Amino acid sequence: MNIQFMKAGASDAPVLTGISKQAFDSDVEVGAASSCGPPGYRSVPFHVRMARMNHLFKLADEHGVILGGAILFRQGNTLNVGRIFIDPQHFRKGYGILMMREIEAMFPDVKAFALDTPVWNTRTNAFYTRLGYSEVKRDTDFVYYSKNR
Repeated sequence: MNIQFMKAGASDAPVLTGISKQAFDSDVEVGAASSCGPPGYRSVPFHVRMARMNHLFKLADEHGVILGGAILFRQGNTLNVGRIFIDPQHFRKGYGILMMREIEAMFPDVKAFALDTPVWNTRTNAFYTRLGYSEVKRDTDFVYYSKNR
């Protein structure tokens, strides 16, 4: 299967918004108190704005079917992984790992990658640790991770 990770356009925003909503709403299965997600996770205008600012990316198969997305912010030599999300019907198939590897490969000159995830989210905390991200701090709400080259 030929999977591609690339910038998403504003026309991808409705599909990516639907996937984002499903993915983040599924967090009730891994510790969330209710269906919720990061700011704008279920907003088409938010995803359109992220696309127009070149922050929105998509993971698609060889038929163009979107499997997931990411919102990335470059700040000098650091890439902040604002969020990644995979369609729940494709959970546990390796697409999240593939997406993170593609993100790291897409920005070869970046010296560090940074991200955060909720303290309560057992799925994402284990995922980022498995990918070699190190906890740099935590507060009552979030665990902050980084990975240096």
